[in-house]
Amino acid sequence: MEINENGFIFSDKKELLDIKAIHQYLSKESYWAKNIPFDTVKRSIENSLCFGINKGQEQVGFARWVTDKATFAWLCDVYVKESYRGLGLSKKLMSFMIFHPDLQGLRTYRLGTLDAHGLYKQFGFEPIENPDRLMAIVVKNPYGAE
Repeated sequence: MEINENGFIFSDKKELLDIKAIHQYLSKESYWAKNIPFDTVKRSIENSLCFGINKGQEQVGFARWVTDKATFAWLCDVYVKESYRGLGLSKKLMSFMIFHPDLQGLRTYRLGTLDAHGLYKQFGFEPIENPDRLMAIVVKNPYGAE
């Protein structure tokens, strides 16, 4: 799938992704993946349903879903470069992704966010009911971030 709007290309084609640029953002600018190794980013992209926003050759946004395409999807690594924020690109990316054929009819869509609750709420995400039922193994500081 691909949409070209106002000079921005929204696409699910992995061949359009600039993995070096995605790694740069995640490892240096994100709060959730500081110092993440390049090979880890590459492997995560290879094994996920990915979406990019490009302006010409520049990777200006990215998101990926970890999904079995049948029952469950976890949205992660969502970003729009700071110099492109305020243009509605996050909303357009969410609209593009949420209607993707591989994400229809799932039982659960999840994500975690520190600061974008308002964005995700517009697309039906809500705080988890009964969070006491959920469990996780969380490795603190896996990439040696400060």
